[in-house]
This record gives sequence, C-alpha cells and structure tokens, in this order.
Amino acid sequence: MKIVIYLYNGVTMLDAIGPYEALRHMTGAEVLFVAEQKGEIKADSGFIDIDVKHSINEVKEADILIIPGSTITFINEMKNEKVLRWIKEIDKTTKWTTSVCTGSLILASTGLLKGLKATSHWKLINLLREYGVEPTRERVVEQGKYITAAGVSAGIDKALFLSNKIVGEEETKAIQLAIEYDPKPVFQSGNYSNADEKVIEIADKKLSNGAKKGLGLLGLLKHSKSILKMMKQ
Repeated sequence: MKIVIYLYNGVTMLDAIGPYEALRHMTGAEVLFVAEQKGEIKADSGFIDIDVKHSINEVKEADILIIPGSTITFINEMKNEKVLRWIKEIDKTTKWTTSVCTGSLILASTGLLKGLKATSHWKLINLLREYGVEPTRERVVEQGKYITAAGVSAGIDKALFLSNKIVGEEETKAIQLAIEYDPKPVFQSGNYSNADEKVIEIADKKLSNGAKKGLGLLGLLKHSKSILKMMKQ
C-alpha cells in the first residue's frame, strides 16, 4: 500500500504527521513524503523542517494520496500549475485521494472535487464554493474515493477511517491503541459549532496573525485580495 504525502513550505505539520503516524502502522504500508523539489520543507510554525527525499518528478503513482493544509501558503499551491497537474495525474492511479484541513482547497482547485461535498478548516471552508464544491461542516467527508478531513487534528480521524476500510476494524483498533489515540479535551471548544463567539474571535486573530507571519510583507501584497477575502469569511 503506497501512501504519498505531499509537502510544501508553510505546511501545518500535524496535517501530515497525524495521518502518517496512524497509517504507517498498517500492514504493508509504504509511506513517502514528496515535495515539488527534494530538500528541506519548513512548517508554518517556522520551528520544524523535514528533509524530503522524493520529488513529484519521481513519484507517478500511489494507492493513497494525502494533501495536508497550511495556515496560508496553500494559496501558493492552489496556483501552482505543475503541482496541480501532478495531483490530477496521481489521482488517476489512486484508490483514495484525500486531504486534511485547507488541503481540500488545493484539491478543489484541481477540479477533482467539483460537484462533490467536502470539508476543510472552519475558517476557510466556504472558499470551497468557488470551485463548485459543497462545504460540509463534518469531521470527515467521504465522496467516492475522495476523503476530506476538517482542520489539523481531524487528519488522525481521517487516517483511522481510511485504515478501517483497508485493513478492517480489528487492526485499526490496534493502530489506535498503538498511538494511544484516546482524546479527552479539557474543553468542548474544538468544534466550530460548540465554540462561543469570544473564543472564535480569539482563534480568528491567532489564525490571521499566523497567516501574516507565514507570508511576510511581499506575500501579503501579492495575495492581498485572497487574504482579505479569507479574513472576511
């Protein structure tokens, strides 16, 4: 089972590592981190980087494709024609094409999700409509072979959902135990529908600050229209 996780600068690391930690335990799993070019990929936090050993020029097929999201640099990937063509070509070979968080916006920009339902991070989910996709505020959304997950931590849920389809309930339960995934959050504010307005406002500011930090001044000027639209959602 060949699992390809696409990485790019500014990626939210848990979007990629969460699914990786779950799916790597599947019997027969082979996981490859792939980027447009080999080398160092930096996370949106600026504190972590991964040395990616495979480029999109080398990887032409996969059983599972995972497209993680980011705070803001997903916008660059949505406009990267080379990457979008690669995703569409890989998709012809996959059994499942999946995303986490704003990765669904990258996937949507290829046209592959047109006419389907999908989820994304609560802040940006409505942008899916621009690509003919119906936004759905669910943790994991399955549409044929396309599986999208909500923000960041939802990638783990998606991975276990997918594992259950591939190796079955017993092994998936064992994987869940192996990574001791038994969440008991201190507060019930991790879902947009449960959070009060003040919490949403604070979270909104944190995301906006992260976006500005991620792009820098030149990036903000280059993508000002997209960012302003995003912040009004």
